[in-house]
Amino acid sequence: MLDFMTNNILASSTTTGITMWAFLLCVATGLGIGFLLALTYRRKSKSSPGFLVTLALLPAVVAMIILMVNGNLGAGVAVAGTFSLVRFRSVPGTAKEICAIFIAMAAGLAVGMGYLVVAVLFTLILALAEMFYSTKKMQNFCGAIQERQLRITIPEDLDYTEIFDDIFEKFFKSYELAEVKTTNMGSLFRLTYRVVVKDDVSEKKMMDDIRVRNGNLEISFSRPLNHNEL
Repeated sequence: MLDFMTNNILASSTTTGITMWAFLLCVATGLGIGFLLALTYRRKSKSSPGFLVTLALLPAVVAMIILMVNGNLGAGVAVAGTFSLVRFRSVPGTAKEICAIFIAMAAGLAVGMGYLVVAVLFTLILALAEMFYSTKKMQNFCGAIQERQLRITIPEDLDYTEIFDDIFEKFFKSYELAEVKTTNMGSLFRLTYRVVVKDDVSEKKMMDDIRVRNGNLEISFSRPLNHNEL
């Protein structure tokens, strides 16, 4: 049974050419694996539709490259390596996105070499592993932190060095002043903090306390734009 599961469906066709049924089966398997990867990644990750489409199509693309070099793995990897010279996204990928790309390429290589069952099992195992490590318990065990970005606008005559320390110690596990910027012709300061919120904290209460301190000027509380999720 295990020998059958690891059989190469292209073993008899690598010297005589790829048959139509083998080609269609490899491409269909690659598309199915890509769809499963895209669903797994989309489940708890916020990413662009373009990235999810890329992730869904990449295994079939890599499989096609391997098929076109007639099963020669060395030549196929060399050809596929040229794609690394082209950036597929306009913004840097997170660690999780880079890992997903490598998983898709590994599955596509297995499909292109004819090991369809191995590719499917590999994808299922990695999908289950990703869901396991995405649980809240494992995130806490691995030391994952949910860093947020807090922007506060204050009048120019207000000393910002320690003005919010008592409020921050009440609501945040940690906080750091990342940027100070003048605005409105220098009459206002805009402070940008990187903070980690304590568990079960009322964001409404935190915002109200800051509003009282900064004279009800603008406050923004969001995730950092350049965060790297693991």
